[in-house]
Amino acid sequence: MFVSNTHRIENRIVSISQPYIRPIVRGKAKSPVEFGAKLDLSVDETGMCRIEKLSFEAYNESAVLKTAIENYKKRTGHYPERVLADQIYRNRDNIAFCSSLGIRLSGKKLGRPKKDADSKAEKKIAYQDNTDRIEVERKFSLAKRKFGLGLLLTKREDTTKASIVLSIIAMNIDRLAAMLLRLIQFLLNFELSYGLRRCS
Repeated sequence: MFVSNTHRIENRIVSISQPYIRPIVRGKAKSPVEFGAKLDLSVDETGMCRIEKLSFEAYNESAVLKTAIENYKKRTGHYPERVLADQIYRNRDNIAFCSSLGIRLSGKKLGRPKKDADSKAEKKIAYQDNTDRIEVERKFSLAKRKFGLGLLLTKREDTTKASIVLSIIAMNIDRLAAMLLRLIQFLLNFELSYGLRRCS
């Protein structure tokens, strides 16, 4: 940088102990630049989370949507009825891709808003989509607060990635345990009520 008299250099080291860390411009008021892993997380209708992409480099999240939808198809055998995503995922390419597969992509329409307001049914659908989409943000918060995603102390790239993956696995195991507990509770209640009916 001194020899070439420039202020920018590709892949500059910003942390001696973690040379793989890259500055990622987020544009937030509190911290315009963040350092660390960037990951795309998808949540299916059962509440299970999957990491769609994990990288220390800055990337455009909208490019991950198609891969996430195809991964869903491989797992379940069919495409989802709807995709609840941030506004950044609603570009022309992704909208056309979802439309071709009959998938409803949530969010505001591109372009200038129409003068005539949306119908009540459309507003209701948009509200429900927005409410359901909060589940993804909640998963990030839960992973940070309860499963150690916000307290990574690892220094190497591979161990940091492993810690992130283990946090998501732990969150999924907790979800499965809660579902199993509800099933056991239902079966016990059913057995108890059936036994009482048989006695009477």
